[in-house]
Amino acid sequence: MERRLDPEVHGRGAQSGAVPTRFGLATREADGDWRDHMEALDGPPVKLRTTVTEERPKTILSFNRSPDIAFDRSVNAYRGCEHGCVYCFARPTHAYHDLSPGLDFETKLYAKPDAARLLRETLAKPKYRPRPIAMGTNTDPYQPIERRYRITRQILEVCLDARHPVTITTKSDRVLDDLDLLTEMAERGLVAVAISVTTFDPKLSGKLEPRAAAPAKRLAALGKLVAAGVPAHCSIAPIIPAITDEFMEEIVARAAALGVRSAGWIPLRLPHEVAPLFREWLSVHFPERGDKVMSIVRSIRGGRDNDPDFFTRMKPSGVWADLFRTRFRIACKRAGIGKERFELDCSQFRPPETGGQMRLL
Repeated sequence: MERRLDPEVHGRGAQSGAVPTRFGLATREADGDWRDHMEALDGPPVKLRTTVTEERPKTILSFNRSPDIAFDRSVNAYRGCEHGCVYCFARPTHAYHDLSPGLDFETKLYAKPDAARLLRETLAKPKYRPRPIAMGTNTDPYQPIERRYRITRQILEVCLDARHPVTITTKSDRVLDDLDLLTEMAERGLVAVAISVTTFDPKLSGKLEPRAAAPAKRLAALGKLVAAGVPAHCSIAPIIPAITDEFMEEIVARAAALGVRSAGWIPLRLPHEVAPLFREWLSVHFPERGDKVMSIVRSIRGGRDNDPDFFTRMKPSGVWADLFRTRFRIACKRAGIGKERFELDCSQFRPPETGGQMRLL
């Protein structure tokens, strides 16, 4: 794999903002002459900034029928994610809105301020039947703009009021901002939190997931959740062959030392536009081993960059996949850690009050 000659896009995971071709959209290219002209007159091009657009959807609870995942409904308070993880499997969702799964996904964000109200109205419907709501399935509920909007907190307040179970997946220690709510929900068996840790190398993390919390902070957050009695799961996700797999054993050991009793790993997935974005990232940061990385990825995905099929998409095959499984199993056995099933309680559910009001007692 040859090194890309264009300069690195600092502080971002994706290295380009190309729109997808599978929807027949017009392609976009930077006008090099114009950029050269502006640099000569007024200095370098303007730094890429993050923008947030507020949207007002009519519904907030999404349902799915995927047979190989553990939840059937989810809430996403935001679209796009400023964490900028180059490997994020959710990037192609921006293509549905004529935006780039690359730089647009991490710079053109959408917030849903009405999310809590919409969720309350949904839970209050007479025919609604509770099952755990998954948060963080598409974009991180604790990405940086959550500190300003607090939409995730509002959603948790509705769920606590309704005694509705929730699962949370995040790459941020910002989850601790809601530790008061999470502790109360945990006492009632209503919440479980998974924090993803990919590496302990801060420089590598800065390239892979440039605006996510530092790995050490995520690990510390797991320890604080355990100390507060909140069911916590350490997700080693994704495992990137020849890039992050060397940290697997250390992550398991350090999580176990903090009292975490549940861990799992997920192999790299490269659906749709994520594959070329990841290849481009390799050509910028690891050109000397890019071909090796992709060769291993294809070997565990049946000779393809990605396996989209149900069941097998989450269970890679081949020699390398077997090696990762064995390493993970041995690491867990040594650390005394397993993959604990968190059984959340749906029996306490009570339809919430509508009209923006919550119960006083």
